[in-house]
Amino acid sequence: MIFFNKLSKIILLVALFLMRFESKAQSSKPFVLGVIEEFYSNILSENRVLNIYLPEGYKANDTTRYPVIYLLDGSANEDFIHVVGLIQYNNFDWIDRVPKSIVVGIANIDRKRDFTFPTKIQEDKNKFPSAGKSAKFIDFIEKELQPFIEANYKASNERTIIGESLGGLLATEILLTRPSLFNKYIIVSPSIWWDNGSILEKDSEIMKLQYSKATDIYIGVGKEGLCPTKTPRVMEVDANVLSDKLKKSESKNVHVYFDYLPEENHASVTHQAIFNALRMLYPKKK
Repeated sequence: MIFFNKLSKIILLVALFLMRFESKAQSSKPFVLGVIEEFYSNILSENRVLNIYLPEGYKANDTTRYPVIYLLDGSANEDFIHVVGLIQYNNFDWIDRVPKSIVVGIANIDRKRDFTFPTKIQEDKNKFPSAGKSAKFIDFIEKELQPFIEANYKASNERTIIGESLGGLLATEILLTRPSLFNKYIIVSPSIWWDNGSILEKDSEIMKLQYSKATDIYIGVGKEGLCPTKTPRVMEVDANVLSDKLKKSESKNVHVYFDYLPEENHASVTHQAIFNALRMLYPKKK
């Protein structure tokens, strides 16, 4: 009888544990940060994946429209999650620094192909055989991605692009070749070294007096040292040269902010630089 009483107690405890576990499991819900869109690009001849964050209060049937932040290296295991955190944090009611915004993270397939223009350096051609197709990727952004977002989401006409490293190189190329695609450029540790810095020699309408679109440019770089090139180049120096070039624009509508972060390196600079960029591009409200 004692044995059966002990057995009954054990069975009861196990049953209670299972009931509690089942109850807890039933009350659990997934934590949703955004939505995933996938659509076919005719320009790139492939499917592209977008990770999209919608701000608090977003309603598809509302009349409110939101600025859009386009994030290169926007996969979930790249920069999407921590950048969305920065945006959300800065538009909390008690901070109210950055407007509530849609964030579009562009997931990568082949970033060297998409983020670089053709190079004359034979060693890099051999090392990165798929590289040099950035013009096609910029076409994709202009003719497919932006229209897709604006057709399917409550997007305003204010657009920001964020790019780091090779993504910073692409953002710089867009700035110099098709500047009107974005209002704000956040360029972090750009790989200006590509093709031995030839992008610094590029002429651009953004440098001319008649350029009329208000454009804010943030360039941030850490203490990063030598670039991966045979010809010696220093990442901080290249970023500074780019900043100085843009500051010479004759247009009164172009504003450039340079930010040197000596406590950060190429691996760690992105998060802090984007935080700083948001502070510079969106001054504190009086």
